[in-house]
Amino acid sequence: MSTITVKTEAPTDRPAGERTPPVKKRGRGERGPLAILTSHGILAVASIVALFPVAWLVFLSLGPDKDDYLRPGGIWGKMTLDNYAFVLQDTNFFHWLKSSLIVSLGTTVLGVLVAATTGYAVSRMRFPGYKKFMWALLVTQMFPVAVLMVPMYQILSDLQLIDTYLGLILVYCSTAVPYCAWLMKGYFDTIPFEIDEAGRVDGLSPFGTFARLILPLAKPGLAVAAFYSFITAFGEVAFATTFMLDDTKYTLAVGLQSFVSEHDAQRNLMAATAVLIAIPVSAFFYLVQKNLVTGLTAGGTKG
Repeated sequence: MSTITVKTEAPTDRPAGERTPPVKKRGRGERGPLAILTSHGILAVASIVALFPVAWLVFLSLGPDKDDYLRPGGIWGKMTLDNYAFVLQDTNFFHWLKSSLIVSLGTTVLGVLVAATTGYAVSRMRFPGYKKFMWALLVTQMFPVAVLMVPMYQILSDLQLIDTYLGLILVYCSTAVPYCAWLMKGYFDTIPFEIDEAGRVDGLSPFGTFARLILPLAKPGLAVAAFYSFITAFGEVAFATTFMLDDTKYTLAVGLQSFVSEHDAQRNLMAATAVLIAIPVSAFFYLVQKNLVTGLTAGGTKG
């Protein structure tokens, strides 16, 4: 006698013919909800830490008294824009701004031009001593400002460039060009050499190849070099204080010091001026930020 086993299926609420949805597996590199929440939390905290000093500076600039930074809670009831009005109307702020823009933009244009041509020459040409030349540029970055101040002052004095924009631009270029030359050399190394050969086949001169083919491809590297040169000249204090004698030719960083004396410090005016100073830098950063990240990463991939 044979027995027959009958299999019964557990009742389900799904309609007949509907398939059970497959279980979705997490792909490689895909983060779970907890990891996503943690990363967003860390980024939020980092953003707060980065933005808090800026927000605090703006808040202090709205206090009418120079000692409000000691009692910041009292600023809420007496916020005013008088500090900004005083800085814009009763100081040489616009003269300082003009001087800063002339020096910074001059340093940027001249510094990037020299650094780009230097980096391209070292990247593409193998002349005697090219490695030693690049190391010599690097060694110049090791000297502190105090050591360079006296010989630079003597050189500018002999050239009658004391208290001139050109003299200060040349001084800042001596600081910005070595770093930017290394940066551009590393970026030019990432551009295939076949592009230079194609330009020469088409009848372009070496400079024509550099200007018409290589520079358009090097925009990210140029953006980083320009940003570094601009920031170096815009925020520098020691050289500008020493080489600029006329108060109408002071840069913004030097003009900011006029609010501090031996026995007094007008911190409310300093805060307002600092906020105004940040506006040109932010505008320049906005212009170059599209290529900034690419240039920072690509310039260090090969060298």
